Order: sequence, then structure tokens, then C-alpha cells
Amino acid sequence: MEHESAAGEAEGRTRILVAVAWPYASGPRHIGHVAGFGVPSDIFARYHRLKGNDVLMVSGTDEHGTPIMVAADREGVSPAQLAQRFNGLIREDLERLGLSYDIFTRTTTRNHYRVTQDVFKTLYDKGFIVRQTMLGAFSESTGRTLPDRYIEGTCPNCGFSEARGDQCDHCGRQLDPTDLLEPRSRIDGSRPVFRETEHFFLDLPAFSERLSEWIGAQEHWRPNVRAFSANLVDELRPRAITRDLDWGVPIPLEAYDGLDDKRIYVWFDAVIGYLSAAVEWARNRGTPDAWREWWQDPSARHYYFMGKDNIVFHAVIWPSMLMGYGQGGEVGADRGELGLPHDIVSSEFLTMEGKKFSSSRGVAIYVNDFLSRYDPDPLRYFLTVAGPESQDTDFTWAEFVRRNNDELLANWGNLVNRTLASAYKNFGAVPEPGVLTDDDEALLQAVEAGFATVGSLIEAARFRAALVEAMQIAARANQYVSEQAPWAKLEADRARAGTILSVTLRAIDGLKVLLAPVLPFTSQLLHELLGYEGQLSGRVVSRDEVEEDGSAHAVLGGDYGAATGRWEPSQLPAGQRLQQPRPLYRKLDADEVVAGELARMERAAADGC
Repeated sequence: MEHESAAGEAEGRTRILVAVAWPYASGPRHIGHVAGFGVPSDIFARYHRLKGNDVLMVSGTDEHGTPIMVAADREGVSPAQLAQRFNGLIREDLERLGLSYDIFTRTTTRNHYRVTQDVFKTLYDKGFIVRQTMLGAFSESTGRTLPDRYIEGTCPNCGFSEARGDQCDHCGRQLDPTDLLEPRSRIDGSRPVFRETEHFFLDLPAFSERLSEWIGAQEHWRPNVRAFSANLVDELRPRAITRDLDWGVPIPLEAYDGLDDKRIYVWFDAVIGYLSAAVEWARNRGTPDAWREWWQDPSARHYYFMGKDNIVFHAVIWPSMLMGYGQGGEVGADRGELGLPHDIVSSEFLTMEGKKFSSSRGVAIYVNDFLSRYDPDPLRYFLTVAGPESQDTDFTWAEFVRRNNDELLANWGNLVNRTLASAYKNFGAVPEPGVLTDDDEALLQAVEAGFATVGSLIEAARFRAALVEAMQIAARANQYVSEQAPWAKLEADRARAGTILSVTLRAIDGLKVLLAPVLPFTSQLLHELLGYEGQLSGRVVSRDEVEEDGSAHAVLGGDYGAATGRWEPSQLPAGQRLQQPRPLYRKLDADEVVAGELARMERAAADGC
């Protein structure tokens, strides 16, 4: 994406930071993951690019987490080797799903280490990070430190029996492993051994008053996010940000130089990735200060996308770190405070056939496996129209097939196919319209009005409602072309038939844009079938980024600056040559899909993977 600050201000464009939760590089991602962080964020980013806003969509793989260490031990490889492998697999999955990052990088880069250490050191120098002694958990069998998320027990607040050592997923309370009743290791079931160890703590209570005031002012947040965040502020306590590990970002203090037994912990460094990714994006385009336009310009808006289990990090911990950092530090360079989140778009959980997604129990549909048999747009459609936007929802193969066949194909796909087939066969190009009737005008006005309606819903992160609205307009266009029946008028009144097809093609051309944020692949295909050249909304590409020391790593990026799409009604000209039609979607056999996929699930569960 080209960075043109002066032009953006002159044209009234808004800078939009789309900050997407970082997936763990501990294994392939399943569709429950991308239902939360992936598809919603991409819809939002694609819409704002079409609207003409300056979008910076950032994320990457989180490679310092506990799951990486545990998975590496299980496979007999180093955490770095495991992270390298799964970074590549995840990057490929997200590219095939069409997630249009400006940069999707990783947390093991020199750039990320530098930015993380700068944030740590700045907060430390300001007194917001302090040393304290705590009881650390260690494995009884190996003697190694046992990270919080691999300790389970009963929550002392609500009695939930599977609370984690850092948070209870049932009541949302922050926890320490020592708070749990009957704690046990998730790795081998043994009881952890607790002994005193010194760590660095983020002084969260120092920010409680400012956090409370800030959260209270966020009336545009989803109600569940706002209420949950406000409750968290009432019980803040210092939180440890280091662990007794040898895998992670080194502590940037002289006393810890060369020590390999203590590192900055993953949850602290992962959220800093939003900032470090933007810094990396700017540097690798030869405009090293460009990231400041999003991070230190008060008019820029920051939107964070994640599952509900990550609310605490984005609504409380990361804002506290940003408030504490202020204008200082090596990275900030006293050029303005770093921006706080404008909105935290948190999704609920997606289950599968009534069961919670679990890779270890074989209850998962991996993105790469899904896309080996089905196209990406039907999955994106399902996760938007039937996904966990505001409540937990269930994925079933029968419902996926029904949504594909009865909605996506029967409504939108059928409208496109029969209109293009008739226009191409009988005219070969967009017909010249005659005088428009009231019915003709009504359809075009409905599509035109959809740009404001659908756009406002996407801006409010109401993606399901936006898609339903667009599909209702498609249904109206379907009804119009059925009632007008241009194919029946070709002999008696060819001019009128051409006018009907011209109106319907213009409606389809507009709907193509309305649906492009959700259905980018088939919208691009339709763009070409309608005779356009170039990219409607740009292409996602993988490339190598070179660091200051000459080392390289692969990232996802995109070529969005040359995209021709605009969030506006169709300007489809009469006489534009059409391409030979082909279907946008394929009909799925319900019995075949359901039986085959359930059999695969059973085999996976039996294999324990």
C-alpha cells in the first residue's frame, strides 16, 4: 500500500489500523480460530480500502508461547524449528483464505525484539515495571518451569474445574497458578511444585483510574466487551511479565546480559507485535517513519480483532502498556503518544457438531484441510452469516452445505449465472439500455442505497447484518429479473430485453462490490466476467523481508494500491465486452459431504490428532 500522507489528508481519508490477534505457531489453525480473528478483520479492512481509507492491517505468528515449547518438546525439535515450520503453514493458510494483511510477520524477528525491549525498558524506567518475588510453578517430573497456561485447576471464584493458571475462561477473572484449587499440569497431570522466584511485574493498579475512565467512554464497543472490561478494572493487581524460561525476548537490563534462564513472557511481547509489525512494514518500504501516521496521529483509528478469550489483553493490559509508554522510548522518540484502541471487536466461540474445537482430541477442521476440498468464499460466507459474532455458534457440515446451496448458490450465484448467460449469448456485451421503467429505477436505487446501509453496518462491526442486507438486495434483483423475464422478450421486443439485462448487469456490478469484503475471490471472478481488467481489491502475496543484519524471513503482504474497486454504485458502460460465463459456486451433495466429513472426524478422533 502506498503511503501518501498529504494526499490522504487533502481527500479526507481516515487512517485505519486493523490489528489482528496473533495465532500461535504451535500447529495448524482450525476454522474456529479464523472465525474469531481472521475473516471479520479482513471484511473490515477490505471495506475500508474500497471506501478509500488508508488501511494498515498487521499481525503475525506468536512464536514465544507455551504451546510452542510444549509442542517442540513433544516432537523432539527446538522451539525455533517448530515455529519456523508452522509459521509457513499458517501463512499459506491465511493467504489461501484471502486475508489481506499489509504485513503478517512473526515475533522472532530482530525488529520485534528491539521494539519489545524498548517498551519494557521505557515502562521500567518510569516505574511501571517492578521486581517482586512470587511462587513459580515447576514440573514435578522434569524440574522445568511450568507456564501458567499449562496449569489447570478449580477456580476459587466460580468453581470452574478447568480454569487455567492465568485466567478462568468461565468467569473471566485473572488468576495466578497459586490461586487454583487442586492445580495439575496439563502435560502429565502431576501436581506443580511451587517455589520462590523473582520476576518483573507490570503495575496494572497504577492505571486503574485512567483505564476505568477510558473504558467507560467507549459506548460504541460491543456490550459484552465493555461490561467484561469494566469488571476486570475493579480487581486489577500487578501481573508478572517474565518467566524462568530460555525461549523468549531477553530482558534488556545490564544485570541480565548473557543470562539464559529468564525471559520476557509471551503475553507481554505478543501485544507489542501490533506496534513492531507496523514499524517493520514502514522500514521495508523505505519510509521508516510511515508507521507514525497510524500510531502517533490522534485522528487514526485502531480496531482490534480477536476471540473473547483475549479481551483482557486488549482492553486492559495493552492499553495500560500504551498509557505507560506515553511519548517516550527509543521507538516513540517523543513525537506523540501511541494511540489507544478505538474498538475491540471480540467474537464468541465456534463449536463443531456440538463439541468444542480441540486439536488434541481430533475435534477440529483445519483451514488447510478444508481448503483442499472446498473453495474459500463459501467458508468465508458461512463464518460471516452463521459464525460466532455475538454468541457461541455451532458449525455442522449439514448447515454448511445448506448455506452454500440454498443461499449463496441459489440466490447470488443463480442471479449472476442466468443474467450473464443470457447477456453473453444474445448480446456479447453490456446491452444499450432504453428508457427505464419504475421497476428498473427501483432496483438500481435499492442497490445504490445498499452502499450506505451495508457500509454503516460494516463500520459498526455488524458483519452478519451487513451480509444479510446485501443478500436481500441480491434476492430483490433475482425477483426483478424473474418477473421481467428478458429471455422471453428477445424475439418480440429485443430492445426491452436488452434494457432489462443492462439494468440487472448494473445491479450485479454493484452487488459485486457490496459482497467483495466477504467474497473476494468470486467477486474478482465476476469483475473479470463483466469485462473489467485488473484487480477489484488487490492481491495477497508472500514475499521476503530483509532485516538490518541481512537475515530474511517471509511475510504476507499485498498489492492493494492499484486496485480499481470503489465503494460506490456501478458505472458499468454499455458496450463493454463480456467474458464467457462460468459458475461462481458449485453445488454440494449434502449426503456425500456430511457422511464423508463425519467419517474423517471419527478417524481423526480415533488417531488422537
